[in-house]
Amino acid sequence: MKCRTPALAAAAGLLASLLTGCGQVTGSDAPPVVVGTTDAFAVTKATPAPFDPAAAYDVSSWNVMRNVYQTLLRMPRSGNRPVRDAAQKCGFADARNEQYRCTLRKGLTFSNGHTLDAHDVEFSVRRILRIRFANGPASLLAGIARVKATSDHEVVFNLRKPDATFPYKIATPAASIVDQESYPPDGFAKGFETAGSGPYTLEFDSKASKTVFSRNDEYKGGLHVHSEKVELRSFKDSESMEKALRAGDIDLMNRTISPKQVERLEAAPEDRIDLVQQPGQEIRYLVFNTDDETVGRLAVRRAIAELIDRESLVRDVYARTADPLYSLVPSGVPGHRNSFFNKYSASGESEEESGADAAANTLRKAGVSTPVKLELAYTSDHYGSVTKKEFEALKKQLNNTGLFDAKVRGLPWDKYRTDALKGKYQVYGYGWFPDFPDADNYIAPFFERNNFLNSPYTSTEIRDDVIPRTRQKTDRVRTEAGFERAQDIVADEVPVLPLWQGKQFIAARDDITGVEWALNSSSVLQLWELGRNTDE
Repeated sequence: MKCRTPALAAAAGLLASLLTGCGQVTGSDAPPVVVGTTDAFAVTKATPAPFDPAAAYDVSSWNVMRNVYQTLLRMPRSGNRPVRDAAQKCGFADARNEQYRCTLRKGLTFSNGHTLDAHDVEFSVRRILRIRFANGPASLLAGIARVKATSDHEVVFNLRKPDATFPYKIATPAASIVDQESYPPDGFAKGFETAGSGPYTLEFDSKASKTVFSRNDEYKGGLHVHSEKVELRSFKDSESMEKALRAGDIDLMNRTISPKQVERLEAAPEDRIDLVQQPGQEIRYLVFNTDDETVGRLAVRRAIAELIDRESLVRDVYARTADPLYSLVPSGVPGHRNSFFNKYSASGESEEESGADAAANTLRKAGVSTPVKLELAYTSDHYGSVTKKEFEALKKQLNNTGLFDAKVRGLPWDKYRTDALKGKYQVYGYGWFPDFPDADNYIAPFFERNNFLNSPYTSTEIRDDVIPRTRQKTDRVRTEAGFERAQDIVADEVPVLPLWQGKQFIAARDDITGVEWALNSSSVLQLWELGRNTDE
């Protein structure tokens, strides 16, 4: 019998019964599960310590850190409310959601043998806020006014303002617990060194371009680890990664699977390779430098919003492996509203002429001379090779109207991320993988003070009213009206322009189990879910 899990991770009961009937290879002699990726890890100016929680804020590094470090809480297999990991219990201690207390599990240790207690939690949070690295995730924890270990087993967080999303934030790798005896309080860990208490320990081999995860027998948390060892191997491109999968050199590939590969695997499936598709909450969007002489003009941004045809973008470039997105908050997240679709006439539909007419009228009324010269910047080595094709398509959509004279420029991620923060680009593309599944995480990181984009744009209504008000509501359903208002403001003022919402794909050899659970809603790999089936 070949035992395969169901396609939808929501079928938890069925999955549990199926896994019970599957034999799995276990023990120290079991071959590792080998996962392919096009992500590459290197020590650079932009990433001085790729696996240090204070330095890294991208899905590539979080794929590693989530498996090596523990957090007080974590997201569950299914559902959208955090559950306990390093903590025995956690909760707000007041009715205003301003004080949060956690009691740690007993007997926690780091992979280096050092004891983990509440003082390490305090140290870890203080450290990330003290370092406040520009490319790091400190903004996620910026709402903490004070953190204090009141004993070896209890830690208390006092927040600057009420924040019902705080449990979600300390369930992210930003709140990873590190060893205060091993990590410098004011600097980064050396190179690729780690000392965590998560389900795996880590060994990075730069010469072989692989990261080896070995089961941490001292791990005490709520996860069940299915494999003794997992290898993450880096490939120069998705084509060579697929070749390795078909040859049996790797067992699974995820980042990045190109649209052509999805089409190929769906059209001519291999007997020994399964392609699993899941809903995703990854989004792609354009960012406008509102201090720029050209795109700082609202009429120019609105004209671009009138012209962008998302339907053709996801059809012709992404082969429908993504869906058009008309708001920063994606479909499937409570509070989603199609604000850009509602406001702009083109809206990715067939009425291209009316969209061009509307854009021309917008520019003419504002006294903007055409064609408007524009440069669209993108990263050439971070989101996959198809990004170049995407930006060429965007350029063509704008230039075909005669209203714009756009050019595109691709840059390596290390330079791109640093220069984007310095405001060196007019218009540039970014992807966002959510930190947690709540509309707050698609609004606050972009519009709070000291936001992720370092954007000069400010909406006082979003920053000072919508975000604080919605964070007071523990019942997240009651936040929908506030987030819908925020999305309407974004569509009206266009500091960013949403493009598409991605679907998640994993291709795996058919003896690998747990594939359906291997990605969470934030597209982070959960390697502990992967195992090897012995049944034939």
